[in-house]
Amino acid sequence: MMRAMILAAGRGERLRPYTDHLPKPLLEVGGKPLIVRHLESLAAAGVREAVINIGHLGDQIVARLGHDWQGVKIIYSDERAGRLETGGALIRALPYLGSEPFLLVNGDICTDFSWNLLLQESTASVHLVLVPNPDHHPAGDFVLDAGVVALQGEERHTYAGIARIDPTLLQAYPEQSAPLAPWLREWIAEGIVAGTLYQGMWTDVGTPERWQLAQERCRVRHDGI
Repeated sequence: MMRAMILAAGRGERLRPYTDHLPKPLLEVGGKPLIVRHLESLAAAGVREAVINIGHLGDQIVARLGHDWQGVKIIYSDERAGRLETGGALIRALPYLGSEPFLLVNGDICTDFSWNLLLQESTASVHLVLVPNPDHHPAGDFVLDAGVVALQGEERHTYAGIARIDPTLLQAYPEQSAPLAPWLREWIAEGIVAGTLYQGMWTDVGTPERWQLAQERCRVRHDGI
């Protein structure tokens, strides 16, 4: 049984004043909170256990989801005393993630990505999902070369905030506030990161304008207009 972790502890500064009273993952797109959309897609893929890290207004997430959401057991990794950034969040959550590769998704993206690809057998220690560079990030992050993620190359793509990670890679790092990006670059340099370019619906809901864009894309997807 593969577990998943949803990153949901962020403050959402660029989405203020909306996030002054509501945690970013509870913002709604198409009538559903972003985090509920993730739980629906994970449940549809057969995931039955999810770890959610909570920080800013995290009590609202617990109250909204509880500890069992439509057959998905939810475990909360508490960062309300101080956010750890993505890397540190993963280290704190390691005791809940088990010894097998787990799925990872940013709680503030809106996408129709299917998890089936990342549930397939793989020898790669890490598998990143990349997307075409959005307007707010034209330089991209990484290169995809024959299914392998590289640091250098001509056509760069943006990390989608979706991944599968072998937890044994994380055991060497101490629990402290730390970003994930430097670790990703280390692993990519070692040649152990596979990748997929996803060209379906995807939006990073990081600003009011991008929240509106997600609403429009969701409407087009469902209404076909």
